[in-house]
Amino acid sequence: MLEIKDAVAVVTGGASGIGLAFAKYWVKRGGRVLLGDVSVPALEAAKASIGDAAEIVACDVTCEADNQRLAQTAIDAFGKINLVAPFAGIIKDGLMLAPDRETGKVVSKMSLDQFRAVVDVNLTGVFLTVRECAEQMINNGDRGLICLVSSTGSLGTAGQINYSSTKAAVSVMPKVITAEFFRRGVADRIRCVAVAPGYVATPILEGMNQKALARILENVPIGRLIEPDEIASLVCELYRNEALTGDVYFIHGGLRLGSKG
Repeated sequence: MLEIKDAVAVVTGGASGIGLAFAKYWVKRGGRVLLGDVSVPALEAAKASIGDAAEIVACDVTCEADNQRLAQTAIDAFGKINLVAPFAGIIKDGLMLAPDRETGKVVSKMSLDQFRAVVDVNLTGVFLTVRECAEQMINNGDRGLICLVSSTGSLGTAGQINYSSTKAAVSVMPKVITAEFFRRGVADRIRCVAVAPGYVATPILEGMNQKALARILENVPIGRLIEPDEIASLVCELYRNEALTGDVYFIHGGLRLGSKG
């Protein structure tokens, strides 16, 4: 079993949402954290809320050089990387094609920019962060975990062909990375998993129309949103338990998507 005390986590999307909640949870248990995000003011606020156990670096996860700097900063600041948590992500929802209900003719469609923007952050960004941080871990002789974020959306959610496609792709990464590391003799010390949340109590969901939120919760057996700390708790257990690797762990309160996604 690995210990969180003095372990170093690199978290992208770390200035808000699940990333920030996880960083605080990690530090409360004795860990240290490097937060990466595109918003410098949000990063500074996040560091102020965490304290000296956190360092920050401005990072656009779609930029190769930014990810290289992120990984190198972790080594320079803390001397090691034990957990890679590429939590940066965006949504740009919309139907691929939207026929008019009366005429039956298509009146709008998802733009290429709308599709590419989500792929760039949610898929390419994850690849770059993981590649650069894992390289440092291997070369530095570190031990730990790569923990990706998929989603119940990976099962197919209407209006999210861009988002769902990226999360489905992320869900296969733990198997691929584990197999590659196994071939090269490093899978015993650097593992890879993914967590797949359902609907999470983030400001975006909590601020939505309450009637719409109630309809969402009708499909959740536990009758509520998932708390960010519950996701953080799962990630920490996945980190500690070295028998867990190469798989996706759903945390959705029993949610099952219907035929209409």
